[in-house]
Amino acid sequence: MNQPAILLLTAKALGVAHRIRDALGGAELFGYAPRVEAVDVTFSDLELQLAELFESGRPIIGICAAGILIRKLAPLLDDKRTEPPVIAVAEDGSSAVPLLGGHHGANEMARRIASALGGHAAVTTAGDLRFGIGIDEPPAGWRLGNPEMAKRVMAGLLAGEPVRLEIDAARDDADWLKRLPFDARGQLAIRATTRAESPRGDTLLVHPATLVMGIGCDRGAPPEEAVRLARQSLSAAGVAAASVACVASIALKAGEPAVHAVAEALGVPARFFGAERLEAETPRLANPSGIVFKETGCHGVAEGAALAAVGESGRLLMPKRKTERVTCAIAEAPRLLDPLQIGRGRGRLAIVGIGPGSAEGRTAGADAALREAEEIVGYGLYLDLVAPLIAGKTRHDFPLGEETERVRKALDLAAEGKSVALVSSGDAGIYAMGALVFELVETGGNPDWERIEIRGLPGVSAMQAAAALAGAPLGHDFCAISLSDLLTPWAVIERRLKAAAAGDFVVALYNPVSQRRRDQLVKARALLLEGRPEPTPVVLARNLGREGETVAVTTLGALTPDQVDMLTVVLIGSSQSRAVARPDGGQWVYTPRGYAAKHAAGIPDAPPLIRKEGVGP
Repeated sequence: MNQPAILLLTAKALGVAHRIRDALGGAELFGYAPRVEAVDVTFSDLELQLAELFESGRPIIGICAAGILIRKLAPLLDDKRTEPPVIAVAEDGSSAVPLLGGHHGANEMARRIASALGGHAAVTTAGDLRFGIGIDEPPAGWRLGNPEMAKRVMAGLLAGEPVRLEIDAARDDADWLKRLPFDARGQLAIRATTRAESPRGDTLLVHPATLVMGIGCDRGAPPEEAVRLARQSLSAAGVAAASVACVASIALKAGEPAVHAVAEALGVPARFFGAERLEAETPRLANPSGIVFKETGCHGVAEGAALAAVGESGRLLMPKRKTERVTCAIAEAPRLLDPLQIGRGRGRLAIVGIGPGSAEGRTAGADAALREAEEIVGYGLYLDLVAPLIAGKTRHDFPLGEETERVRKALDLAAEGKSVALVSSGDAGIYAMGALVFELVETGGNPDWERIEIRGLPGVSAMQAAAALAGAPLGHDFCAISLSDLLTPWAVIERRLKAAAAGDFVVALYNPVSQRRRDQLVKARALLLEGRPEPTPVVLARNLGREGETVAVTTLGALTPDQVDMLTVVLIGSSQSRAVARPDGGQWVYTPRGYAAKHAAGIPDAPPLIRKEGVGP
């Protein structure tokens, strides 16, 4: 389940919010900005904030009147099977009311909250009140084969109709069903089975997650071939896809799209084992292979992975089947399986750009990636900027100058199967950690790094933030150049500056000076003055998104190293850039795109709409 979000509309609710967070083992506090400050995230528009949380599937606990949540969320209600828990809690903690998602955890969450606050959980769902369970949303490890029958069967139970219970799988884990009042004479039935059975009009099928599908494949095997074999194998074994707890394979295949395509098609995780663990299953294999051993270090991938996943008490239900490039086997355990306790998952590395520094400057995607990660790696100052989002997570702080070390650490953690966020300021792909990640993956000689799932989360770059605050200096063609010669020789930097000057680009200068390096900015200014006048506007933006932020406008002729430092980004206009006075005495800077000249020539902004005969209104 996603991390719960606790919404506070008044500062008075902070005490209750902290007690709820402790009771749930963690949650993020959202406070209404005009009234609440000491929270993780502030917001000014309740409706927009609620919509964002609801649509992202996060459980919502509002410390407010139930009617507020009902009115704000009403337009978003669509499918109760997919909606997250929504709970209203009285400001004094006297009541916790599950409004939505009762069988998605809201009822249980409300009970935990009420217990912690000494209040009352106002649970209203009939099944929970009468029997303590809701069969339309079974506990973890169970899935409904024909969910449309749940309402009919529960209605029968509530009406006192006889309903019979049939259990032929995971009997020791079916206590939740045994609490219901069953009668062997009933026409209606609940049947717990791993078998693939055609739904009947009188039986609710519930499938326990006791099966594991082992998958082996060639490098680059087509995902569609693997999915097709998986479905054919389930059919041949006569078992329900809903009873598959996970897909398992060898760690060597953790990056193979075919394996993950099968897991995605079945809606389950993919888990992986080392070759040594699979080799230990050799005595139980139906089809050991010397060829496979030479390639992978174990005598069977599909069968071995399936058997390793179900453990010593499990059995091989269906021996290996194969196509040209994929193998598949199915094993069964006597009890429910928890996929997170099987092998390890594919490591994930999110390269997260957090923007200039403020919460308002971060993207929703960056925030989500930080919440989801288990391990956070980055320069200590940058991690401090996102401290509320990563509270309780394992931090790996590095000083400036250890960029390679921090990227290696992030890759190593992800290679262990962990979910990792590597934090950069601005955009991680612009003068930051993104490029170094891929450089090390390519040249580091560590095959485990190559199997990691890597994704980049864009951030607002320093030049974008500076441009937005100054006006629109990047309104026409522009480029970015770093003046630091630590990694790039000055001769190369100089060549690029000359090209930018010749092309009359707006130029964003990163790392303009350092304590020892003062003359590069002077040289850059001289080169750019060869093609643009001294009054060319220049934006000096320092400490963007942080305390002490400043944005000043000067000219290219007046620019000196004493005006900037390493925390400054310098935007130098083109020959066409302009500075215009603001009412407050400052200046806006913009670079025209050319619309004025275009309009003067009588050229329209876009060609007229051309309708084809018989098309359009």
